[in-house]
Amino acid sequence: MLIVAVGWAYVVLMMVLAEALGPGGSVLGALVTLVLYGVLPLAIVLYIGNTRARARARRATPVSGDVDPGRGGQAAGDAVAPVREEA
Repeated sequence: MLIVAVGWAYVVLMMVLAEALGPGGSVLGALVTLVLYGVLPLAIVLYIGNTRARARARRATPVSGDVDPGRGGQAAGDAVAPVREEA
């Protein structure tokens, strides 16, 4: 999957260079070409292609019953501090 993404990125890079350096091209056109032909499709394809690996990693993560929901790492204590009596 990665070799296909690298190949497509090369093709898009060549398209961007042709758009930017061509006689009727512009830098704005090159940027639009880069985003619409390169970044957006590659992000979608790599996200979909990586679905199995993400699911496998999620299943491999150990789940324990004593999970701290606050994730503060501190022991539960009194919610309100005790009031000191003045002498």
